[in-house]
Amino acid sequence: MSYFRELPNLKYPSFLKDKNSSLEYVDVKNFFRRVKLREDLQNIMTVFDKYEIPIGHRPDNVAEDLYGSAELDWVVITCSGIINIRDEWPLDSSEIYTYAENKYGLNLNDLRYYETKEIRDSEGHLILPKGKRVNADFSVKYYDNVLSTYQTKSGTNVVTGISNYVHETRLNDDKRFIFVLKEEFLQEFINDFRDIMIYGKSSQFIDDKTIQTENLNISMP
Repeated sequence: MSYFRELPNLKYPSFLKDKNSSLEYVDVKNFFRRVKLREDLQNIMTVFDKYEIPIGHRPDNVAEDLYGSAELDWVVITCSGIINIRDEWPLDSSEIYTYAENKYGLNLNDLRYYETKEIRDSEGHLILPKGKRVNADFSVKYYDNVLSTYQTKSGTNVVTGISNYVHETRLNDDKRFIFVLKEEFLQEFINDFRDIMIYGKSSQFIDDKTIQTENLNISMP
């Protein structure tokens, strides 16, 4: 099922110059009608699977892989909580490079910040985890039982510089991990969607899928 095909209609006054009368209306899709995941489903993690978006895949590719239909891309987008597909869907490697290059220009490879490397003592005990943001002059001192002495790590032994490009690449990679609806709950979700698309009774009501309006500031029954 296509998302746009399922949207209800608005009968809106025609703005066409060749219309027959001021009473002529045209049918348009009601893009103001939005669907979101039911709150009770949002809180049940067994309804979802964690999913890593393959590089280069669009929502329709993911829908085809998961549900056997590219037209169910809207299910993927809705259930993952994506609002702005342009900003929230991961780019491929060439796209993220172009994006970062346009954003930073000649400063693309400039250092943005420093972060720690993983440090362990001679017995393999974790002294310092990897990935903590620190200053360039950060150092760590610890007692090593095997060596029976204090050890001090500093400079490139304990920190590494992260460039603007690496930073943007990491942010992009984080977008690859989303939650997707399990296939066994798909039909229930679609049924809920169709129920939401049905109009309630009102002065604008024509039928379950159509209301008439004089302006776009319509009320949603």
